[in-house]
Amino acid sequence: MIEEGDRILLVGAGREFYIKAGKGSLGTDKGQLDLAAIVGKNSGDTITTHSGAEFTIRIPRPTDFFTHGKRSGAPMLPKDIGLVIAYTGMNHNDDVLDAGTGSGIAAIYFAGVAKTVKTYEVRPEFSTLAMKNITDAKLTNIEAIPLDFLAATGLYDVVHLDLQIQSEHVIHAYSLLRSGGYLACYTPFLEQMAIVVDTAAERFSEVHTHELIEREMIRSKRGTRPSTSVCHSGYVTIARK
Repeated sequence: MIEEGDRILLVGAGREFYIKAGKGSLGTDKGQLDLAAIVGKNSGDTITTHSGAEFTIRIPRPTDFFTHGKRSGAPMLPKDIGLVIAYTGMNHNDDVLDAGTGSGIAAIYFAGVAKTVKTYEVRPEFSTLAMKNITDAKLTNIEAIPLDFLAATGLYDVVHLDLQIQSEHVIHAYSLLRSGGYLACYTPFLEQMAIVVDTAAERFSEVHTHELIEREMIRSKRGTRPSTSVCHSGYVTIARK
């Protein structure tokens, strides 16, 4: 049941709105919506504007926070986050450390899979913004920590790094991992990827780097073809302790 202050999506009439249920109203080109009327409803229920346009209520999923959440920069793409989850075998028994929180999007995805997630961000203002997205996602198994990753302590099954990675970050990640655990590093440039691979190769038993190329298919009346949008985003290195 939706409570006051919950984030929801309203979908209909060729529109999508990312709003909070509760006090006030939402003005749309299809009429006014009473946000208080959403409280007490469930996902899949409908709400109607004063002019009769109908919208369906959805509970946001991680994909929706990627699209609509507040951003402090460019988050990892879902395809790259999915690669990290798949190649580390992340699961409900895992304690995960995420570093380079940014907007918190990767941490939100991870928290839907793992037992616990601690996410480190050296810039306090970014950590605060990420916590707003995490709160909106109603996830209680994430802790956002406004500190440098090198200050992180504890033991983890997966360590994920999305920051300006240097050798000391890889070395510190090794010290935080349980035996058999995985380090996953996202690097946008080959030079950073080389730092990760060269440092990890001296310590980890397995090191593999992947470039995931994604092409969306576009279909229209004229025909079907791959999208011309950029399909490369970066490199993900997976290393096992």
